[in-house]
Amino acid sequence: MSTDQRIEHLDPNMIVTPKIKEPDVQFYDVREAPFHVYGLYNYREEPDFKRMPDEVAKNVNTGVASMYLQTAGGRVRFSSDSQYVAIRAIMPYVSHYDHMPMTGSSAFDLYVDEPETGISRFHRSFRPDFDIQHGYEAINRFPDRKLRYFTIHFPTYSNVRTLWIGLQNDATVGAGMPYRELPPIVYYGSSITQGGCASRPGNTYQSVLSQRLNIDHINLGFSGNAKGEDTIVDYMSSLTMSAFVSDYDHNAPSVEHLRNTHCRMYQKIRKKHPDMPYIMLSRPDFDSAFGYYDDNILRRAVVFDTYRFARDSGDRNVYYIDGQSIFRGKYTNMCTVDGSHPTDLGFALMADAIEAELQRAMTQHLFD
Repeated sequence: MSTDQRIEHLDPNMIVTPKIKEPDVQFYDVREAPFHVYGLYNYREEPDFKRMPDEVAKNVNTGVASMYLQTAGGRVRFSSDSQYVAIRAIMPYVSHYDHMPMTGSSAFDLYVDEPETGISRFHRSFRPDFDIQHGYEAINRFPDRKLRYFTIHFPTYSNVRTLWIGLQNDATVGAGMPYRELPPIVYYGSSITQGGCASRPGNTYQSVLSQRLNIDHINLGFSGNAKGEDTIVDYMSSLTMSAFVSDYDHNAPSVEHLRNTHCRMYQKIRKKHPDMPYIMLSRPDFDSAFGYYDDNILRRAVVFDTYRFARDSGDRNVYYIDGQSIFRGKYTNMCTVDGSHPTDLGFALMADAIEAELQRAMTQHLFD
C-alpha cells in the first residue's frame, strides 16, 4: 500500500511535513511483505503498533492501558541495495523527558546485519527534531550501493501508528536477516525493562541480548506499572517463548505486594512452561535506589525466596541474578542517569549478567 493511500485515512493534524528531498525515493509500508516486524502484537492487522492485545492491556491497570502502545522492543528487518534508508513515521504520542535522550524515547535507530555471522552493527540514529509532535522523516546514507541487511529499532517511549521505509525506486527490496529458529525471549518489568534511560532503543539490555544471541524478544516493560497482576501474568503464560525474565521488583508498591505476587507469577508461568529457562532479577540499582537500602534487602529476599522455592520444588531450569552484583567496578557511578535508570553502560552490564545465565540455560535446555 502506498503512503498516499494510508495518509488519506489519518487525522490531517497527524500528517508529517515531508523533508526527504531525494527525487528517486519510494516509500514502503513495513506492515507489508517482505518487511517483518518483531516484538509487536499482530502488526499486520492492528491500526496502531502495540505490544499486546487491547483487551488484555486495558484490564491490567491504567498505566499499562496507556503504555502498551509505546513500541519498546519493536524492530523491523529487511534487505535492500539502496544507497540510503529513509523513514516516515506517524506518531500519535511523542515522549519528551529531562533525563533521557530523544534518540532513545522517541527515535528509531538503524543497524546493518551480517547474515554470515549473525552480527548486527549500529549505523546511525534517525534523529527527530526536538519539537517533534506527530512524527517525522529522516534519512541515513551509505558511501556505496550494495546489498545490505537492516534492523530498525522502534522508539521505547513513544507511540507509532505507521512506519514507512524510503528506498531508491530501482533498489531491490527483500527479507531481512532471520533470527535463530526459536521463540522469542519475553521480558517483564519496570521502566528499566522498558528502556529508560537508554540513549538509543538498540542499547536496551534486551536489544543488546538479541544482537549478541541472535534471538528475538518481546519487551513487556511498563514504566511504574509492572505489578504482577494476574491479568498480565495469565497473558504472558499464554505466549510461546524460549525463556522468561522477571524484572519487576521496582514497580511492586511494597515488599508485601512483591511477596504476594512474585512467587505466584513464577508458579503460573511455570505451570504453562514446565521446562523453559526462567530468570529472576532483583533491582540492579541496589546501592543507589534513593537510599532505601533496608527496603532493597527485603525485596531481594523476596526474589531469592521465589528462587529457593523453585529449586526446592525440583526446578533445575530457574536462575537468579542478584541485582547488587551488576553495577560494580570502577565505573559504578556511571551506571545510572538518576540513581535508578541505567545509562548505556548500566544496560551493557545488565546484558552481561543476563547473558551469562541465558548461556548457562542454553547448555542445559533445548536451545541448540
